[in-house]
Amino acid sequence: MSLIVHHLNNSRSQRILWLLEELGAPYEIKQYQRDAVTNLAPPELKAIHPLGKSPLLEDAGRVIQESGAIAEYLCENYGGEALVPARGTDDHVRHLELIHFAEGSAMTPIILDLYLGRLGEAAAPVKPRIDEQLGAHFAYLEGELNDAGHFIGDSLSAGDIMLSFPAEVAAMGGAAHYPKLAAFVAAMHARPAWQAAREKGGAYFVF
Repeated sequence: MSLIVHHLNNSRSQRILWLLEELGAPYEIKQYQRDAVTNLAPPELKAIHPLGKSPLLEDAGRVIQESGAIAEYLCENYGGEALVPARGTDDHVRHLELIHFAEGSAMTPIILDLYLGRLGEAAAPVKPRIDEQLGAHFAYLEGELNDAGHFIGDSLSAGDIMLSFPAEVAAMGGAAHYPKLAAFVAAMHARPAWQAAREKGGAYFVF
């Protein structure tokens, strides 16, 4: 039985498809579409996991949630050793920091900004604080990219894949604001594995 990715259109689960393409692991996609009005995931996902969120990975009957955990699981069990620094090294500690930063610290202001955008003028009291946090997190990521154009080492890592989403959000503001992040996003999108995942996963932001 192959891996199954429960994939929500236009979502962060695109990274899991990309990772699987990089690993060359066989997988199936079960597609779910957002509600056209609310933009929320459909209730069918709750039949797979009580929270009804995506991505979800099925492997031989086991359902795994959380993008970072899925990335770690796939790298450990499906030939992704080259995408994770050796345990016990400084780079591995950095890998752990970045994997958790991607879905923890970085996503908080991104999600809040998304919701505030629906409130119009009612968001005015807190919008400056959210804007400040977005800028701080994007500036941090801009400064963390190394000369090789990666977040860890000289080649692609699981950290790069996980951080691609906040980097894409930053790059949507224009290359003038975060030129290194914009270049990083362009380089990641040029990878054949990213393009294959994009073709299979469907519409994804403006990319």
